[in-house]
Amino acid sequence: MKKKTDIIFEESLSDDWSRDLDVVEVPLDDRPLFYVGLAVVGVVVAVVARLVFLNVANGDFYARRAAANLLQEQLTPAPRGLIVDRNGVVLAENQPAFAAALDVRAFLQEPDLEERTLEAVSTTLGISPDTVLSAVSDRNTEQSSEPIILSDNLTQSQLVALKALGLKTLTVTDGYRRSYPKGPVFSTVLGYVGYPSPDDLRADDTLTGQDVVGKSGIEAEYDKTLRGQPGVAVQVRDAKGRTLTERTNSEAKIGATVQLTIDGEFQEYFYQRFREALTALGRTSGAGLAIDPTTGAVLAFFSMPSYDNNVMSGAGSSADRVALLNDSTRPLFDRLLGGMYNPGSTIKPLHGVAALTEGVITPTRQIFSPGYLDVPNPYDPEHPTRFVDWRYQGYVNMAAALAQSSNVYFYEVGGGFGDIKGLGIDRLDAWWQKFRLDKPTGIDLPGENTGFLPTIEWKKQNTNRPWQLGDTYNVSIGQGDLLVTPIALLNYIAAIANGGYIYQPFVNASSTAGVALGDLTTFAPAIAEVQKGMRLTVTSPMGTAHLLDDLSIPSAAKTGSAQVFNKTQENAFFVGYLPADHPKLALLILVENSKEGSLNAVPIAHDVFAWYAEHRLKK
Repeated sequence: MKKKTDIIFEESLSDDWSRDLDVVEVPLDDRPLFYVGLAVVGVVVAVVARLVFLNVANGDFYARRAAANLLQEQLTPAPRGLIVDRNGVVLAENQPAFAAALDVRAFLQEPDLEERTLEAVSTTLGISPDTVLSAVSDRNTEQSSEPIILSDNLTQSQLVALKALGLKTLTVTDGYRRSYPKGPVFSTVLGYVGYPSPDDLRADDTLTGQDVVGKSGIEAEYDKTLRGQPGVAVQVRDAKGRTLTERTNSEAKIGATVQLTIDGEFQEYFYQRFREALTALGRTSGAGLAIDPTTGAVLAFFSMPSYDNNVMSGAGSSADRVALLNDSTRPLFDRLLGGMYNPGSTIKPLHGVAALTEGVITPTRQIFSPGYLDVPNPYDPEHPTRFVDWRYQGYVNMAAALAQSSNVYFYEVGGGFGDIKGLGIDRLDAWWQKFRLDKPTGIDLPGENTGFLPTIEWKKQNTNRPWQLGDTYNVSIGQGDLLVTPIALLNYIAAIANGGYIYQPFVNASSTAGVALGDLTTFAPAIAEVQKGMRLTVTSPMGTAHLLDDLSIPSAAKTGSAQVFNKTQENAFFVGYLPADHPKLALLILVENSKEGSLNAVPIAHDVFAWYAEHRLKK
């Protein structure tokens, strides 16, 4: 019999338990806790960094967003400053007008109104839905609350129709529209205005989508001067967007007036006379420019075909505006500043100064022109290379060569022939640069181009062909690869007229007059001889501008024709000045694709000179 104190295990421990009995208890590793703590710290650091970014690095942005939700600024449009001519005649002004604007906030927040809004804009204003949606998508986050001006010159019927619709996405406000009383007559120099593009807004953080900015011409060059200061009215709103109070922070202020050097009455006559001549010739394109050669003040400035800047200014995309933008004759292109032309024989006065100064020829040395120059061909003596003159000239000296525009004379002094060692391309290039044909004049208008002066190195690099004598002959008479802008061309002629000072042209009357870009008065003897030749161009029966000889005030001139488009067309130039002895007016006329070369430009110059002499110089 067993004792009760003995314990007998009837069941044995399982294998799992038996294994556990053999395991020694060990403390947990600290690494998991470390990694968990590290993750927590990382999260905290990330949150703190984000808070710092939002409140410090980008705090201004979100402060403005918060303020915008509470305070809604209503801008009162400010009239732009007037633009007036030298006599105070208004060339650009403002007219009261009603504008239609898209409330971007309402448009984006209430999708159910989107289709109705787009349909109303298309039906009433003639603006396509795609145009509206594109304008909305161009807005960045900060500008999203600003209205988009859809049209700034509503008709009475449009005004009534929009108000009758009662759409909260479309608002009608009163403001101003830029107006140009003479339209096309001054559009090249004045330019036009419009609402800021996305690029404008990014470039200038003071602009809003409701501001009007200059897009070209004086309007663009002096935009900040002309731009007024909008008035500001602030609405305080609650969280639901309801207006609680409204206060006026500031009144709108008109922009400053800009007075130009342009003589409005003179330009109007010049423009109309030029347009009549083009119409009679069956031509459309050209340019007119007048400068005071003693100061650089611009007296007249236009390019043709011109355009009505009333059409181009403001909001919207009318059929007339689209037509202007797509016109193949490029009415928006400023030929005076942006055009690049062969100067033709108008370059000869410059080459005359160079040849006389360099001792290539004397004023009295004569060269015979039978109407051509034959250069011996060493490879084929029976067939010399012929360079033509435009007519038989006979014996001509410097003055006569300028007056009669002899090509043979300037072939020889430019490239050399016989015993005359010509200037050569390197010296020609140096003299072009002395007269700044390769540099902008610095006129206070946007879009100025610079001329192109060909060189030996340029031809070798671009054509893999050597510079030849024929190339020098061609540029010696203003043909070939030599290109200049009309503004630079007349500016060099003005320097010939005044005795050697190259002045910076300017259009703003408040600019400093007589800023000299170059002083060539050390070449005064040669310049005086060239002046004689330009005077003889008018007084000689053989002169190419002899038509001007009956003017009451003596003038000096140079004509030029340049063949273009593989000699299928000819551009006509006239440059000149009066009075011949103490010039007050330097004039340029360009007729593109002229029927009879320079002969088509001289009659225009005659009448323009006559008007100026009668109305300005005799007073």
